[in-house]
Amino acid sequence: MTIYRLFEEPVFPDPEEADPDGLLAVGGDLSPQRLLTAYASGIFPWYGEDSPILWWSTNPRLVLLPREFHLPRSLRRVLNRGTFSFTLDTAFPKVIRACADAPRPGQDGTWLVEDMVEAYTLLHRLGYAHSVEAWRDGELAGGLYGLSLGTAFFGESMFHREPDASKAAFARLVGQLGRWGFTLIDCQQTTNHLLRFGAREMQRFRFLAALREAMDASTRAGLWRFDEP
Repeated sequence: MTIYRLFEEPVFPDPEEADPDGLLAVGGDLSPQRLLTAYASGIFPWYGEDSPILWWSTNPRLVLLPREFHLPRSLRRVLNRGTFSFTLDTAFPKVIRACADAPRPGQDGTWLVEDMVEAYTLLHRLGYAHSVEAWRDGELAGGLYGLSLGTAFFGESMFHREPDASKAAFARLVGQLGRWGFTLIDCQQTTNHLLRFGAREMQRFRFLAALREAMDASTRAGLWRFDEP
């Protein structure tokens, strides 16, 4: 398989040309234009501190359709108890830093390197990247962040400092996205807890077709806020 090298122009090869592991291209930069082009094409960056920028289009792709969301009974009880309060886009820098610092089983260091933190923070200021915060007694207990284009949300990373905080934040986000008419949540990597929420693996060609349809809609840019319950 050919691994493409990117240069200054923010264009990408066909994601169907990625290698069996999903690696498509190397190089380029993390400018807003390139990142938005990548996500709209089903491509995302993922690399370590001592690596060049690597661009991926995995196959299969884990996705969650908001209409298929399943709320586990145990998490429903957490939400009903009011253990946490939730906000959108009120602490993006804290959330992404916490995601970068969160320990990951089987990983040394972080894939969320400083250049990526700065790039997604800029996308947040531009209205494309968003954070969800779970609070308890005024302290940040967990959260997640991702990007929004059209009616697609691209989940990037989550963290928790208290049990169930990030899962509860994700559940609140999915409910809000459904009310706003979002059609696709890109989860990228398969995990057991996302499968419990109703996420499923989708072959790349089907994912790209769903993504193209989502890109036909306008983007809900700017700061987000939860609708009143």
